[in-house]
Amino acid sequence: MTKLVLVRHGQSEWNLQNRFTGWVDVDLTEKGVAEATLGGKLLADEGIRFDEAYTSYLTRAIRTLWMGLKGLDQCYIPVTKDWHLNERHYGGLTGLNKQETRDKHGDEQVHIWRRSFDVPPPIIGAEHAYHPANDPRYAGIDEAKLPGGESLKLTLDRVLPYFNAEIAPKIKAGKTLLISAHGNSLRALLKELFKVSDADIPGYEFPTGNPLLIDLQDGTLNVIAARYLDESRAKPLPN
Repeated sequence: MTKLVLVRHGQSEWNLQNRFTGWVDVDLTEKGVAEATLGGKLLADEGIRFDEAYTSYLTRAIRTLWMGLKGLDQCYIPVTKDWHLNERHYGGLTGLNKQETRDKHGDEQVHIWRRSFDVPPPIIGAEHAYHPANDPRYAGIDEAKLPGGESLKLTLDRVLPYFNAEIAPKIKAGKTLLISAHGNSLRALLKELFKVSDADIPGYEFPTGNPLLIDLQDGTLNVIAARYLDESRAKPLPN
């Protein structure tokens, strides 16, 4: 049996401020640090030895990974950072307060932007301050590949090819992996692993800083069992 752990970063500064974050590189709050630290302890209690870890280009996910590995005393394992694991890009909603956005555009429209599968937020161009073309960490990436706004579907279209090409073969080879990422990039993996429909996947949420331990059949991506390690903050999982 092969083990895979998915963890959403701990609470971020803009989570606390109720703002659309996406690709903006905000840090963890004190609560987020505590959540990430507890996640490492819970993983240590399971006695898991990881072969490799993956994370995004964003500090909140990277720091969550660091704290988890520190709690495990496994900081030495290989870590791959890749922008394909970044959060969904919220386009023109980026930085806006969610309640103020509801007040301006109405609950129904904001719900569509946040929870529909294939309706993107307002798209921004490369001249916008929040477009990744203006961030030096993406300087080596073809600008045409960088999003100016993404629906959940577009996020999946970015995350899943990377997962299937780079990560899935290692899982099938029996490696135990830890992935520290974001609510929507992890939804993509949840959809793939649990075979969730397009209609249902927007309804699943990942609690911040709470590792999801998945047992997989050897040599496959077939899920045998899955559970959040902090049961008090667990979210529903697909059947």
